[in-house]
Amino acid sequence: MRLLHLGDLELTLPLALAAGGWLLAARAWRAAAAWALLFAGAMALVGGSKVAYLGWGTDIGALGFKAFSGHAFGVTAVYPVLGYLLCRPIGRGLALAAAGAGLALGLVMTVVLVGQGEHAVTETATGWLLGACASVGTLYQAEPRGVMPGPASPASAVALFLVSGFLMQSAHVGYWMIRLALALSGNAQPYSWDTC
Repeated sequence: MRLLHLGDLELTLPLALAAGGWLLAARAWRAAAAWALLFAGAMALVGGSKVAYLGWGTDIGALGFKAFSGHAFGVTAVYPVLGYLLCRPIGRGLALAAAGAGLALGLVMTVVLVGQGEHAVTETATGWLLGACASVGTLYQAEPRGVMPGPASPASAVALFLVSGFLMQSAHVGYWMIRLALALSGNAQPYSWDTC
């Protein structure tokens, strides 16, 4: 389903960097720091959970949990912040509504992921919670003053999106997660997502 592509790392990471560039160019230092720390920290938890499962087969079998859903996390983290940044110059109410729509899009993503058999409910729900913490924590630092774009904000965002988007096309993140999992665990083969 095409909706799932909204959560692909090849899209959400460049969008996250674009949001960070926008915040920095707008001199919204606290919001930029919050975004960098919360997004990177949550992304490390998502990636770490995937490496742990691939390398050691860590899971919570009774809950069907193997790893946090990266798609649910990415959508719920990135789209609320982008909606807020794009709409804040028009008004606070619209910006907060756009952020709410981004959170709702994350919920839709969780339902689609479960419906398509890509993840268990626990994996998508926890991914959504991580994304919500990153986006809401950033917006908390942005309000009530708001983030008004500086003259370089849109250009910075577009430049970071294009460069990182181009680089992500050859990053092969899944391959490197498997390599890291095998190197750390010492196993010859990764655990399959279909086992457990």
